Amino acid sequence: MPESPDAVSSRRRSFFEDLQLLIVILLGVVSVATAYVSFEAALYGGQQAAAYSRGGAAQTEAESIYLEANQQYMQDAETLTRLSEYQIEMDGADPDVAAAASEKYDQLYFTSVSEDLDAAIAWAQAENEADPSTYTDPQGSEDYQDALFGAWSNADAEAETLLAQGDEANQYSDRLTLNTVLMAIALFLLGIAAVIRNRRAQWILIGVSSGIFLLALGLTVIVPFTWF
Repeated sequence: MPESPDAVSSRRRSFFEDLQLLIVILLGVVSVATAYVSFEAALYGGQQAAAYSRGGAAQTEAESIYLEANQQYMQDAETLTRLSEYQIEMDGADPDVAAAASEKYDQLYFTSVSEDLDAAIAWAQAENEADPSTYTDPQGSEDYQDALFGAWSNADAEAETLLAQGDEANQYSDRLTLNTVLMAIALFLLGIAAVIRNRRAQWILIGVSSGIFLLALGLTVIVPFTWF
């Protein structure tokens, strides 16, 4: 027995209403996902700004430490030069000049030679005695270099780490922003599907928007989750 026109019309109307319900559900899911991705992008943007700020401050501090250490290095080089001059005078034939040079040497050594430089001088003397054919500069001591520039090296490494974290957060923020745009396109297509009456066109729009959404969702999943 064939269906009555009213039954056919009722079945078509039910199918159309179910399709509308599907669109509404998809709109809700995509809207929530878009809000979440936008929120994550904002969090990574904040992390980027904070990391760049701390990295810039650390870099400025590192430069200040380096300038101070380099100034001390130059002063030590000048002190070593003067000590060498006094040492030559001390080894001269004139006893008066040698005595005066010895006094100046001791005074300069006491006032201008730090513990680190003193250790470097002792190390260089031992090296020169072991191999007189090659001059060893006290400032070439690794311990001396580390004592003088070690703080700068640590501060510079910290600054580089913070700036690298900022770059990473920036990349994640950009990727999530792109995913937000893709999801917004999916929302736009679903919005069109909700108002047109051609079922074929609706299914096409639902399929395209779902594909775009799933692509954006997959790209979002591979980005590490962050709370702050």
